[in-house]
Amino acid sequence: MIGEWRLGGQRFSGKAGGGAAGGAVRDELALAKAEQACQILGELDLDLWLVFVRETDGMADPALSLAFRGSAVWPAALLYGRDGLRTAIVGRFDADGLPDGLFHRVVPYDRGIQAALVGELRRRNPRTIAINVSPSDAAADGLTAGMRDVLEKGLAGTPYRNRLTSSENLLARLRGRKLPAEIARIRRAVEITESILARVLLQTRVGETERSIYHRFRDEMTSCGVTAAWAEAHDPAVDAGPDKRLGHGGATENRVRDGHLLHVDFGVRADGYCSDLQRMVFFGTSADVPEEVERAFGAVAGAIEVSSRALRPGVRGREVDEVARSYIRDRGYPEFLHALGHQVGQSAHDGGALLGPPWERYGDSVEREVEEGNVFTLELHVPTTGFGGMSLEEDVLVTKGGCEYLSTPQRELWCVEGG
Repeated sequence: MIGEWRLGGQRFSGKAGGGAAGGAVRDELALAKAEQACQILGELDLDLWLVFVRETDGMADPALSLAFRGSAVWPAALLYGRDGLRTAIVGRFDADGLPDGLFHRVVPYDRGIQAALVGELRRRNPRTIAINVSPSDAAADGLTAGMRDVLEKGLAGTPYRNRLTSSENLLARLRGRKLPAEIARIRRAVEITESILARVLLQTRVGETERSIYHRFRDEMTSCGVTAAWAEAHDPAVDAGPDKRLGHGGATENRVRDGHLLHVDFGVRADGYCSDLQRMVFFGTSADVPEEVERAFGAVAGAIEVSSRALRPGVRGREVDEVARSYIRDRGYPEFLHALGHQVGQSAHDGGALLGPPWERYGDSVEREVEEGNVFTLELHVPTTGFGGMSLEEDVLVTKGGCEYLSTPQRELWCVEGG
């Protein structure tokens, strides 16, 4: 409808809601994230966040799922202001698909977006415009080179061309600060993951192939109504014995053998949110576990525990990583060649602050401060000489005073007897 409404004492006019048909179904979580985005803009002294996209079903900016959860065929400009006002400039045929109530002002266009976008910027005259570009965070780097070129050409001759800046800090906070509804969804994903892990692994027998174990996991996921948290080809990753290298490889015909280890890296997506866990199984009785295996398990579980105690608001990601890295080195193991932990949320790798070492490939992400509401993995591995890699992974929530395990930490090696 056309009308006027007030927001923060200001009066706005234009087309409200999601189009002539009233828009798509109202999404309360998307609305809450959009309001959170506007609040964070104020914290960072940014006036406007601009999400500039097109053909989102084929090339979706990762930020879309945070505060929009819709799609656009024609070029679209979604503007979120520190004053709380949210505007969508979209193709006329896309307007009716906007989530109901998410935008205060909807501006449909027919032949081109440029005039409508420049007009809206002149109306609001922002000093700073955050766009989704980042050298360090893939989850904040969703503006394609082509669309950035379109944007900059469209703003040529206006003062707004020189007011563009990175939204990296905004998105790190928006993605990382999980709302209670988001935490509840992650908890549920973790619970489902743990139940599937227990059912499949404790029923696995010597002689089974990695591929057959993988397919039993996939069957359980279908029964539970969940999907993969990352690429289906290696969710779960299943690694049996000493001849399989841990990593992102798929399951093979490699078989489980008595006296060997089985490693599984597994996560699910439930209600749009993910889990990411790793578990270890030894095939034999608890009395059969070699001292080398016991020592390796204790080192990995111990490193996760000491790093969980170091994880709290205000600490930098690299500082938490170093706690675990030092713990492993002090016990004579080689340095693990990955970060200790990444954030988990709508994606298994959710961007923002990273618990990692100050290596080139991680950029500035390890210098970010941890915040309350962040959900991280804690994961690392050490080798054994003839039994298989030893690797564990837990999901934890950063609280006001420290951190809370969302998963039930594996503190003992699971032993499966018999053939």
